[in-house]
Amino acid sequence: MSRRFTTLTAAAAAVALVTGLTGCASADAGSEGAADVVKIGVVGKSDPQWAAFEKAAKAAGIEIDLVDFGSYELPNPALTEGEIDLNQFQHVIYLAQYNEAAGEDLVAIGSTQTYPLGLYSSKYDDVKEIAEGETVAVPDDASNQARGLLVLQSAGLIELKDGGSPFSDLSDVDEAKSKVKVTALEAALTPEALPDVAAAIINNDFVEGAGLKFDDALFTDDASDPAAAPYVNIFASRADDADNETYLKLIEIFQTDAAVQKGLAESSGGTGVTVQLSQEDLAKTLKTVQKDVAGNS
Repeated sequence: MSRRFTTLTAAAAAVALVTGLTGCASADAGSEGAADVVKIGVVGKSDPQWAAFEKAAKAAGIEIDLVDFGSYELPNPALTEGEIDLNQFQHVIYLAQYNEAAGEDLVAIGSTQTYPLGLYSSKYDDVKEIAEGETVAVPDDASNQARGLLVLQSAGLIELKDGGSPFSDLSDVDEAKSKVKVTALEAALTPEALPDVAAAIINNDFVEGAGLKFDDALFTDDASDPAAAPYVNIFASRADDADNETYLKLIEIFQTDAAVQKGLAESSGGTGVTVQLSQEDLAKTLKTVQKDVAGNS
């Protein structure tokens, strides 16, 4: 996920990007009901699940307005500032890092899928072919950088000090024991770097836009692994809207509508694993992960 979360404090700075924006999201989006139009922040509005979701929501009498953000760092501040009502672009650990850095209390009110994170290359067809001393790119935001480093370690390309964790960064790479060098780039730029690096960790949002296929990945992590719980993707809302009946209905539609699920499968090349967690379980997971974030900041 984010574009510039190289440190947790970057999230606080991102809040300023939306402060002062004109207009607000829905006028009466409180716990008693949403306004006529529900604004949902996404990254990748053209993905097929969103057209299906709009249609299914409308059939249920709910009009939604998808607000497309070009950067992962923007939807959470926009939600905090009331510019949108919900967002759906991030996993649990990303939200935990935002909340901790920005001092906010956004909540996860619905789960969607877990996606494997893949390593791609335009130079090599097998991870074992990557030559010693080559450079591999990973996203520069904290959560995806750590996950990307763990992918590289599992692929045998690097070794992380103390075995690595969801909070590892470039300083944790044991260069003397690693086969490749690692550089961090904005998540959207890792596909563009392929001609200049041996391989790159590319977030699912940017795979097809880069002309790649999901099965082009040289290596991925296991999205079905219980250890992947912090990487479950979610709908997020402001804390006051956690029980909003309209929002919860939208999440039910997203999780159960056949056309939406078909679109999700198409968007991920069939690699996504659908996850339906209760709000209680999501809250517990977010609390645990955010505590871990605080302890590692």
